[in-house]
Amino acid sequence: MIFDHSGRVVAVDQREHEQIFPKAGWVEHNPIEIWNNLRNVTAGALADADLKPSDIAAVGITNQRETTVVWERATGKPVYNAIVWQDTRTDRICTALGGEEGASKYTATTGLPLATYFAGPKAKWILDNVDGARKKAEAGELCCLSRTPLLPRLRAQRPSPPPATDSSGGTGPGA
Repeated sequence: MIFDHSGRVVAVDQREHEQIFPKAGWVEHNPIEIWNNLRNVTAGALADADLKPSDIAAVGITNQRETTVVWERATGKPVYNAIVWQDTRTDRICTALGGEEGASKYTATTGLPLATYFAGPKAKWILDNVDGARKKAEAGELCCLSRTPLLPRLRAQRPSPPPATDSSGGTGPGA
């Protein structure tokens, strides 16, 4: 969506991306498809409004918050598909983290129970199950969260990249 300085909608473009279900309870998205869709909707909205990228004063990214992507710092390439917020593959990780106290173990500190919803257990699952991921993470070669790999790519599109901030939703238990 493109808004003018008064907050009025100037243009809208949207695309759906594939929902991947490798196993029961597992939900994934292809991060490269998300990037390509972002580029396509940006171009579509700019064209609909007859604008150039230089006409844009600011960019906001919204996402599914706890959908989790782990990617290589140097290349921006994901090491695995995005694990979507409603994916439940990390139930054993959450049970182990809760120990005898269960899902409420960290509730007094975080305000939320342990759950498969959060990014931390998803990142752990990737590190534990994707060949070479843990070794790369220990070497400082990986990053995690869903919207963050978009920022460097967006900034690289401009000759003088603007400042970027990330008011992250990744602050729940296990994040």
